[in-house]
Amino acid sequence: MKLVKMSILAAALIGSSAFAIDNVKVSGDAKLFYGTNDSMDTTLTPNNDAGLFNKVSSWGQASLGLGVTADLVEGISAGGHLTAISAMGLTNIVDGVFEGGLEDQFWFDEVWIAGKYGNTTAKAGRMILDTPLVFTETWSTAYNTFEAGVLMNEDIPDTTLIGAYIGAANNGNTMGTWNTNNYAGITADWTDATANNNFSAVNDGKGAYAAGVVNNSWTPLTVQGWYYKLPSAADAYWLEGDLAFDFGLSLGAEYTGINVTDELIATLGGTGNDKSNSAFALKAAYEMKDTFAISVAGSMVGENDNGVGAGFNVFGVQSKLYTEAWWNFGYVILPDTTAVNVTVTTPEELTYVALGVYATQASVGDNGVAGAGVDMNEVTLEAAKSFGPLDAGLYYIYTDADDQNAGDAYSSVQAYFTLNF
Repeated sequence: MKLVKMSILAAALIGSSAFAIDNVKVSGDAKLFYGTNDSMDTTLTPNNDAGLFNKVSSWGQASLGLGVTADLVEGISAGGHLTAISAMGLTNIVDGVFEGGLEDQFWFDEVWIAGKYGNTTAKAGRMILDTPLVFTETWSTAYNTFEAGVLMNEDIPDTTLIGAYIGAANNGNTMGTWNTNNYAGITADWTDATANNNFSAVNDGKGAYAAGVVNNSWTPLTVQGWYYKLPSAADAYWLEGDLAFDFGLSLGAEYTGINVTDELIATLGGTGNDKSNSAFALKAAYEMKDTFAISVAGSMVGENDNGVGAGFNVFGVQSKLYTEAWWNFGYVILPDTTAVNVTVTTPEELTYVALGVYATQASVGDNGVAGAGVDMNEVTLEAAKSFGPLDAGLYYIYTDADDQNAGDAYSSVQAYFTLNF
């Protein structure tokens, strides 16, 4: 759900707050999500051959998340989280689900132990991650997690050093099918859309490595750099700087790229000899406290066809580019793509409900591989409000994409309810 935001230092691990627990802390949430559209394209999943609110063009699901963290001894803590999903009685009004299949499922998506000594923290087990190219997505009824080991050090003033090994990942955020832009042979085998609880080896068992540095020596500026290594397959990098002033203006820049091996190009059917691709994005934003916020972002992805694009979406369907769409994920990261995003929001303190407009336009050029020559336009309208522990959101999405619904525009309506406890 888009109401959830995560910080970069949840990036590596839950952080120092996980060690402030005196004894045991239990938390969780209950979700009820619903969506429907009037697309007439029968090739979509689910089979949308009817109008809004018709059963065959609608999807929905309920989920329950329950987590616990505790201090075991001084400096050592542990945690776990269980997620259960069910279509419940929604099968009377929907034909599709957000995650897995129509049958009930539950699994432990987090089971970890962490220790802190001085300014160094280590964490191992099944966990959430939030780095630029490997991260947990929270837009659906369930979230994807990773079996990993993470080490974080803060001995250098205003600087955090992060190292991680990712050995396995699960199948979260599927919407009934998995994103075909994922790297075959790099990520886990996620062809089984019902296997949220199955953690499969990453990179054919070779795993993935990540190293990052985050610096905030000058308070308005946060800079970060990341390097990723997938043995025998690829290496990737991410550079980002975000500048935020007290008077509400913020600026951001991202630059990222990937280099792949000949073996991977052959596996993925790349048509050229180029082994690398890159992308950059810029953003300018302004926020007037308790009044409104506006941001404008643009991005460009290189033309090279190396079979994998510019190195985004390694483990999921979203990207961290500033221009990523609210709902139609994946377009902005295709090779030879130019994208623009404009976002305007107002807080519920001003208008009783939080209002938002999210507009994304992506144009994929002739070298866009599977998406060559495609234009995608999306406009999402949001109305959201918190009623104590209950977060509610209503969304209207206009989509006009050349490769969807036979090129005809269509509308979607979605409703999200999350009870936090």
